[in-house]
Amino acid sequence: MTVLQLLLPGRAEVGNLTTDPEPTVQALADLYAYPEPVPVRGWVRANMVSTLDGSASGPDGVSGTLGGAVDKATFGVLRGLSDVVLVGAGTVRAENYGAPTADPAFAERRRARGQRPAPALAVVTRSGDVPTGNGVFEGSSPTFVITTARADLARLRDLAGPDQVIVAGDDDVDTDDAVRVLAGRGYRRILLEGGPSLLGHSLAAGTVDELCLTWAPVLVAGSGPRIAVGPGADVTARPAHLIAAGDVLLGRWLVQHVPNN
Repeated sequence: MTVLQLLLPGRAEVGNLTTDPEPTVQALADLYAYPEPVPVRGWVRANMVSTLDGSASGPDGVSGTLGGAVDKATFGVLRGLSDVVLVGAGTVRAENYGAPTADPAFAERRRARGQRPAPALAVVTRSGDVPTGNGVFEGSSPTFVITTARADLARLRDLAGPDQVIVAGDDDVDTDDAVRVLAGRGYRRILLEGGPSLLGHSLAAGTVDELCLTWAPVLVAGSGPRIAVGPGADVTARPAHLIAAGDVLLGRWLVQHVPNN
């Protein structure tokens, strides 16, 4: 049985994914709810999985096989609550991404908040090299391409649509600018799914509001990437909750933003 036990902030049983999957998923959705009202500037939630020795990928070189059923259920919850999934083009290739689909378990919540049935997808690419397999541009919600001024913008607009190419930066993608544009278009609940480079740059830019991290009960050694790579960052966070599900741990950490002096 997959019993989810809340350890922090107070001990309680969240539910059982094996015997009571639907109420357990809804209980998880309550725990992972976005702040209401959502800030006008948007709220960026990063979701990552890590081995116990800090690798963001498993022995097979991808992250999707690390978390098992519990991580997949949480992954579905986080998508079910979001307006848009923000992801790097490299992760789209490595993890064989397709466009997000509607999940009936979240239909009522999404209607109540005025959300589309499925979240949009926003693919980040500095070069403009966007994977087109797995129906990336065939979802019921828009697929945005976030890129730089040096990319082949005419080709990307033909591919994604003229209003769905967001230029954020000249040579490197400015994630803060990208988030502002998405939020300005009504996509305020932003779920950043990686990879490590996009998360690292977003942390350095100060655009991440929280981190949802799954610890998988494996050690892989080797040279796998950390969950965040790139420029240095100095970010502190406090735990919002910690859930044990068998040997897997699920943590939600809120970034402590320091006001500008």
